[in-house]
Amino acid sequence: MFRLDNKIALITGGGSGIGKAVALCFARQGAVVCILDMDETGGNAVADEIRQQQGEALFLPCNVCDQSAVQQAVQTIVDRYATIDILVNNAGIAHIGTAETTQPADFDRLMNVNVKGVYHCLHAVLPIMKQKGGVILNMASVATSVGLAERFAYTTTKAAVTGMTLSVAKDFLEHKIRCNSVSPGRVHTPFVDGYLQKNYPGREAEMFEVLSKTQPIGRMGKPEEIAHLVLYLCSDEASFITGCDYPIDGGFITLNT
Repeated sequence: MFRLDNKIALITGGGSGIGKAVALCFARQGAVVCILDMDETGGNAVADEIRQQQGEALFLPCNVCDQSAVQQAVQTIVDRYATIDILVNNAGIAHIGTAETTQPADFDRLMNVNVKGVYHCLHAVLPIMKQKGGVILNMASVATSVGLAERFAYTTTKAAVTGMTLSVAKDFLEHKIRCNSVSPGRVHTPFVDGYLQKNYPGREAEMFEVLSKTQPIGRMGKPEEIAHLVLYLCSDEASFITGCDYPIDGGFITLNT
């Protein structure tokens, strides 16, 4: 079950965190994995790891904010593999601030990556998928379902992602394209470690425990756990699912309210 043999999968932000976990998971299930990331060191490392495990991977350095760069990367993939079967829009950034404290430059930066970056990938990949169908998975957040303190810009962008998910699912049904999203709670990624080092120097372990306990299940999620849900939604076993958002949050939405 959940095999992706001979599927061409494009994963943005695949050089670290959840994107890396998705890339490795897809490769184990037989997919040809194409990674887009600004981090060349991380992206190449993930591609190398896949190859060492006898998988096939292609890394393309790309800033999803740059529409022409995205178009060029997609064309490179199509030139090599003829198609794209799966798109995982994972690349994204976070920001801490309220509507009062968030500066215009910060708001624009998050919109460019989290919203326009997803749009650029959709715009480039959909014409390819229309030829024979495909699957799109967008990375949203629990922030779109509950109020999170000081996450104004981030919540705004992730709400846009869930809206785009519904729109694409509706508009491309006749082309056999499915589009869903997942909404993780707090997941232990390098971003979390960097956040703790920056904001709580010397108290990282203490604050890690505090953040972990905000999930009713008592811990943060693991990137691999998110990847497993993404795998299911992108597999043929989920062929009856489109236009849905799936929380994966340790009970954060339903048990914290």
